[in-house]
Amino acid sequence: MRPENVCLQCGACCAYYRASFYWAEADPEQGGSVPPELTTQIDLFLVAMKGTEANPPRCIALHGEIGKAVCCTIYEQRPSPCREFPVSWLNGRPNPRCDQARAAWGLPPLRFEDVWGTSQLDLTPPPLPVDVPALSTGALSLPVDGGFAKIGETDSPPQSAPASQAA
Repeated sequence: MRPENVCLQCGACCAYYRASFYWAEADPEQGGSVPPELTTQIDLFLVAMKGTEANPPRCIALHGEIGKAVCCTIYEQRPSPCREFPVSWLNGRPNPRCDQARAAWGLPPLRFEDVWGTSQLDLTPPPLPVDVPALSTGALSLPVDGGFAKIGETDSPPQSAPASQAA
């Protein structure tokens, strides 16, 4: 990934989607880490980050200007929907929900290069799983009984019997 986090220049998802999650994530007695004072009750089982239930939504923990420079004031304590929301191309493919949030704020969809950069991209193929030495003739050698043999020096596979001899 690029040295700078593209999410820190965006924040569109934090001001477009409601971040609702199971109430126990905001209950310290249940092991939750989300600050409960920053949540609001949605129903019996769900709470949401304050501000994301409003119209227009904007998370109370988001500081900064959308599309310029933003930060999450509870990044290490953010709820599961925020932890699980991938920026486009993070997993090698676009995230339509990320692109939709960006479009709502007048931002273009992210490109692969925006997330990963091009100078850091290594197109070197991975090594083969087996080290197969080439013979001086350049012929491919295959492992045979602990040694190596040229293709064609191994036993031939058994020939099938002609159809007329099959019983």
